Amino acid sequence: MTFHPQPQAGEATPWAFPAPERSTLPNGLTLLTCDRPGQQIVAVEVYVPAPLAAEPEGLDGVATLMARALSEGTDKLSAEEFAAELERCGATLDAHADHPGIRVSLEVPASRLPKALGLLADALRAPAFPEAEIERLVANRLDEIPHELANPARRAAMALSASLFPAEARMSRPRQGTQETVERIDAAAVRAFYDRHIRPATATAVVVGDLTDVDLPAALADTLGAWSGGTAEPAAAPPVVADDTGRVIIVDRPGAVQTQVLIGRIGPDRHDRVWPAQVLGVYCLGGTLTSRLDRVLREEKGYTYGMRAFGQIIRSGEDGTGASMLAISGSVATEVTGPALEETWKVLRTLAAEGLTDAERDVAVQNLVGVAPLKYETAAAVADTLAEQVEQELPDDWQAKQYERLTETGTVEATAAAIAAFPVDRLVTVLVGDAAQIEEPVRALGLGEVTVVKG
Repeated sequence: MTFHPQPQAGEATPWAFPAPERSTLPNGLTLLTCDRPGQQIVAVEVYVPAPLAAEPEGLDGVATLMARALSEGTDKLSAEEFAAELERCGATLDAHADHPGIRVSLEVPASRLPKALGLLADALRAPAFPEAEIERLVANRLDEIPHELANPARRAAMALSASLFPAEARMSRPRQGTQETVERIDAAAVRAFYDRHIRPATATAVVVGDLTDVDLPAALADTLGAWSGGTAEPAAAPPVVADDTGRVIIVDRPGAVQTQVLIGRIGPDRHDRVWPAQVLGVYCLGGTLTSRLDRVLREEKGYTYGMRAFGQIIRSGEDGTGASMLAISGSVATEVTGPALEETWKVLRTLAAEGLTDAERDVAVQNLVGVAPLKYETAAAVADTLAEQVEQELPDDWQAKQYERLTETGTVEATAAAIAAFPVDRLVTVLVGDAAQIEEPVRALGLGEVTVVKG
């Protein structure tokens, strides 16, 4: 039998995260542009520093509803007309609110970018906030809440935030508001939040894609450049404060056949010099199917379909007020909840005693750095990362240098960072499951005070 010759890998081409060009429009809007030849779908991200902490007391969720309402009509178009114009452009427009602020995202073919920029600018410049549309968005949000509470992963995240952060801190409460707070929101509240926080002087727009045949300065001058507003300073966010005393919260779900596990605490943000080592160490612990947690809990014990460790930025800032959420997450069968937690702590103690191996470190670097050219194949991925750097007060070349730092980080540094990220006596554990079956086995592990709450 004659086989066709096996294809061989070609020579790797140099790659680096794209460097943007930075400028400022006359209205104060900061602009980052990145020409990516061949990427015919242009991505635009607009970031406005209107943090959730700036929401009025008792109106949690007003930032989310304001963001959703930006595309529900303008001073020129009704909600239906606005949607139809977006469709004619072949564009999509999305917006959401998070702890750092508001993000508005646009994707559109390069040939229709000027028209789509006009729609985006109108949404930011003169949203109508019609009362009927706000009432509909409030009703939609109220419909979402029971589904979120029924979802074990979402319920665990809510319980962890409520336990970690002080009750008065906005971070302790759901990002999109609760039934009690959302019910109070009306068009006047949405308009008031918009008037107080949405202005070009504090905002940043990121434009990424093939701009070869686009007269971007002209397109911006008549659209985002025509957006006007005040020059007040962006809303300040308070420092992140949390209590990571070791303890367990069981959210009772009688009859549940699985237990949702979420183990967490807060850690440093991306301004901390330990960040690259922490990314590497946490990835070795639980970033992929070949990580330690999966190797023990999935492959050896068969307790779970997957257990992941990760670090997620909550808020970042140069002044030291930022923080990340460090967590281990997954689900296990109800009857093995105790043994699964016991094995998780064994993995953490073994890590502290023996450290990571060079082989684990090398695989993690290959996975994290080697995937970058594919990860940033689209304009949207590049624009999202650039906007993320802006909202986290990072320099424009941060992501490019991050890959260099990951490559330079050694096994000893990664081990130390992973151990510091998950100290066995400073972890808050949330379990969403059948308390009648899991409470006693969990108490026997001695992970700290155990509290049972209604599901």
